[in-house]
Amino acid sequence: MSVFRSGLLVLTSPLSALSLRLVPILASASRIVEDTLYVHLQPGLSLTGSSQPRSTYVPATHEVYSLISKLYADADALSHLDVRVLLTNIRNQNLTPQSLSSVQNLSHPPEVVLTDFQTSDGGQYNPVKQRLERYATSCYSCRPNLISVLLYPEYEPMVNEWELPPWEPGLGVGALQSYSDVVVGGTFDRLHNAHKILLSACCLLTEKRLLVGVSDKDLLENKVLKELIQPYEQRMGKLCEFLVDVKPSLRYDIVPLVDPYGPSITDPDLECIVVSEETRKGGVTVNKKRLENGLSELVLHEILLVRDSGHRENEEEKISSSSIRQRLLGTLLRPPQKDPALSSRPYVIGLTGGSGSGKSSIARHLEHLGAFLIDVDKLGHEVYAPGSPAYEQVVEEFGEDILNEDGTINRKILGAKVFGNEGRLKSLTDIVWPVIAKMTQRQLREAAAQGKAVCVLDVAVLLEAGWTDMVHEIWTAIVPETEAVNRIMARDGLSEEAARNRLRSQLTNDQKVKQSHVVLCTLWEPEITRKQVEKAWALLQQRISQD
Repeated sequence: MSVFRSGLLVLTSPLSALSLRLVPILASASRIVEDTLYVHLQPGLSLTGSSQPRSTYVPATHEVYSLISKLYADADALSHLDVRVLLTNIRNQNLTPQSLSSVQNLSHPPEVVLTDFQTSDGGQYNPVKQRLERYATSCYSCRPNLISVLLYPEYEPMVNEWELPPWEPGLGVGALQSYSDVVVGGTFDRLHNAHKILLSACCLLTEKRLLVGVSDKDLLENKVLKELIQPYEQRMGKLCEFLVDVKPSLRYDIVPLVDPYGPSITDPDLECIVVSEETRKGGVTVNKKRLENGLSELVLHEILLVRDSGHRENEEEKISSSSIRQRLLGTLLRPPQKDPALSSRPYVIGLTGGSGSGKSSIARHLEHLGAFLIDVDKLGHEVYAPGSPAYEQVVEEFGEDILNEDGTINRKILGAKVFGNEGRLKSLTDIVWPVIAKMTQRQLREAAAQGKAVCVLDVAVLLEAGWTDMVHEIWTAIVPETEAVNRIMARDGLSEEAARNRLRSQLTNDQKVKQSHVVLCTLWEPEITRKQVEKAWALLQQRISQD
């Protein structure tokens, strides 16, 4: 069986039966589709008989919502697959039932259509498959030469399962209450299946307009691994693509949130706010502020959090963006540099990080795993020694008052002269950085002569000095600023203000991460850091062997 990038799964069985066999159905579909899987719910659809099947509306009931939630929750085990349950044919209570006639455009037009429909038809001519293909193209924009696959998931059918009565469009028991204008807020970083459950609930509740607030700027400051949160424009783009795919008939207003409330406390047209278990208090506060502003309270529709059955040590038990960001640690975030001037052996890693980031402990881990470690920060100390190429130039530039009685340079006195003075600091770095670079390149040549496969340059100023042309990949160690300040104070005996000033004189974590290929974080227990480093090292070995 060929593997297709995108596909459309048409689920035709009764909802009660579907809920019992979603896992095998999804598992079967995942072996055929590798990227985006659209799911179209059409219980009661008949693919046999002479007439062409037509898509009809399904009422938005609690049962339908539960099935959609279960589908996304089950799909979370298939991390490679972007599952999207299409809601075009699911109507809420205030819309008139009718047949669907227009073809809906999808952002990833399906290449293959699949169904859970079971048939004994076989042979070269299969009318059921042909009807399935025609049905799919009558509903959605599919790629030319669409082919179909009849899935046969491995499960034990229930007794008289196929004798269940067909779904009847008139059944509206347990219908979801719907509202003209609905609001929801969140970070929506790396859109995952819990987000999709939340957004699907919003779409099922909304009749006209869904207002989505996307957290930005100060609201991101306290997020775990905030440096790995996607830019606002990227998050908004993914969010918009998903919403237009699943329910194009709604109007979507997506706005940046720079405070916890945004337009939810000022928009008079809003009727409902969708919250989760952990954001319910925020919804209550929204209503309090609306009353203060002379507006009516919003109906609070609460959804349950979805448990992440595969959550790992140090991760949240629910499906969350922070867990996804933690799983990015140690992985390749962007392609390695392909500079022809760089020799492929040794493969050079530039390891950087700010004060208190744990960079040195990571360097030792990498050396233990087999890397040839070059302590460039230590070379930086050597350039100030009497007789070094930079010694005379530094004394000439900054005066003999920087010397100790034995003729060595007093780096504290020198540091006081350049601290806070960009011009003087540049004069110093213009002298010492080229010398350090030459010393580093000499050690790299020695490593190559010894046949070393991987070299790690442990260097705090890798990015500031512009030495990225010496490395294939940039690895960065980070911790939150508060943690770095505490570590600096404990290690160096500095005041909090002095520790913060030291960090302010360096590039921020955000600036470093934007230029990095691999990011590591030492915030947690040493064992967690060790596992990160081992994962990064194993993935590096794979890249090197492939090259």
